[in-house]
Amino acid sequence: MWTRNFTLYFGARTISLLGDAMMPVASALAIGEVYGIAGVGYVLALWTASAVLVMLFGGVVADRIGARRVMIGADVVRVVTQGAVAVAFLDGAPPFALLLVMAFLSGTAAGMFEPGVNGMVPLVATDAQRANGTLKLAEAVTQLAGPALAGVLIVVGGPVFVYTVDAATFLVSGVALLLIRVVAPRPEPSDLLSDLRRGWEEFRARSWMWSVILVWVFWGVLVIGPSVPLSSQVIGSGYGWVMAALGLGTVLGGLVAIRLRPRRPLAAGAVALTGYVAVPLTVALGLPLPALMAGHLLGGCAWAFWSVMWSTSVQTQIAPDVLNRVNAYQVAGSVAGMAVGQALAGPIATLVEPRTFMLGSALVAAGVVAALLLIRPVRRLGREPQEAGARPAPVPAGSSA
Repeated sequence: MWTRNFTLYFGARTISLLGDAMMPVASALAIGEVYGIAGVGYVLALWTASAVLVMLFGGVVADRIGARRVMIGADVVRVVTQGAVAVAFLDGAPPFALLLVMAFLSGTAAGMFEPGVNGMVPLVATDAQRANGTLKLAEAVTQLAGPALAGVLIVVGGPVFVYTVDAATFLVSGVALLLIRVVAPRPEPSDLLSDLRRGWEEFRARSWMWSVILVWVFWGVLVIGPSVPLSSQVIGSGYGWVMAALGLGTVLGGLVAIRLRPRRPLAAGAVALTGYVAVPLTVALGLPLPALMAGHLLGGCAWAFWSVMWSTSVQTQIAPDVLNRVNAYQVAGSVAGMAVGQALAGPIATLVEPRTFMLGSALVAAGVVAALLLIRPVRRLGREPQEAGARPAPVPAGSSA
């Protein structure tokens, strides 16, 4: 698997994920100190919303000119935006309008970047699940190191230093992607609306996919979206350690996902996702730091296993010439709710005690798992590729999930 192309892609994703992992903690600490919880929530929400708005077009462009080129361009934009924020913090308190503009531009770049992430994997690796598991390990390591690194850099060098390092991660990612040599499938020439319609038709024809995305809206609004602003307030100074535990759990989940190949990947992933309930639950209960870290360790493991099963299913069930477009629809749907949840974090904190809301998040997380397992196409989807709209083939009696 470790060809030149995959090694470069692995390096690009790892350093880019490190930058992504640093951003929420850097925002919570740097922006939160100046503009409070509401300021952090609005900046993160605008970043997410702008990413969602352009993802569909990002998928079309990636299918037309190649995901690699689009991803390189997105990295260049993020070098500029993160660098601009670093310069703005030289005066101590940057204008909030500037932070919002940079969040919008950075989110737009991320929205163009994201559809190509899944589409690149089949081009640089022949074993999609093993590649996804390995990339999930990289994500786990960055989730382990990113928050801690951001916290240390804030203390040692302040916001200017942490945002400068963040900009550098995207520069390295862009250079690594530039060195990759792949030949991407090109669709027949068509107009923008036709490309969007084709992607939508492929997405809509797969009930297992759109049903998961519908359920995921609740996950984004009520679980993941408000998590960073509210959890960081409840946990306080130990937040970086708790996020590091979440990253370590993701390492373990990625290792399990590399080895375990269930016949029904989405069903197995949904069962594993039960462990994520421990993340909001431990925060809601106000447990001591070791218990918080243990709960996030379990949650990270559960999240990683589900993510690998989902990514592999998308990559193996969708034709290469429309993969970026279909991936754009599913990613946009997945994170749309997150933007709403992030924007609501500030108002929620004034109306409901954060720990009470986190208890509700734990109940919603359990409900999401139950909903996934109740959806027959999700429960029955196997490993073998199917035609769009086809019913899942029955799994032999006595086989494991």
